[in-house]
Amino acid sequence: MAWLLLALAIASEVLATTALKLSNGFTHLGWTVVVAAGYLTSFALLARVLKLHLDVGTAYAVWSGAGTAAIALIGAAVFGEALTPLKIGGILLIIGGVVLLNLAGGH
Repeated sequence: MAWLLLALAIASEVLATTALKLSNGFTHLGWTVVVAAGYLTSFALLARVLKLHLDVGTAYAVWSGAGTAAIALIGAAVFGEALTPLKIGGILLIIGGVVLLNLAGGH
């Protein structure tokens, strides 16, 4: 259950961050509401995950790492941002770090 809630927290955070770009500096009310709701939902779900006894280091690493990698890919696919070899390498390092943290143990 904790891992499912963590996946939902990541999805909410990615949605909120994407909406942050679309809000154009909070000048579009609809996207601004999506930003606020997405971040609030993400943090509420992350708090629930921690209450279910998933290690804070592991949960936060997965939440932030997966979110960072997803946003980098969305930036390239949706907003036409450059996806250079160095950025791809960075994304792979993030994913590798998250995998290593999970292999190191935790609930």
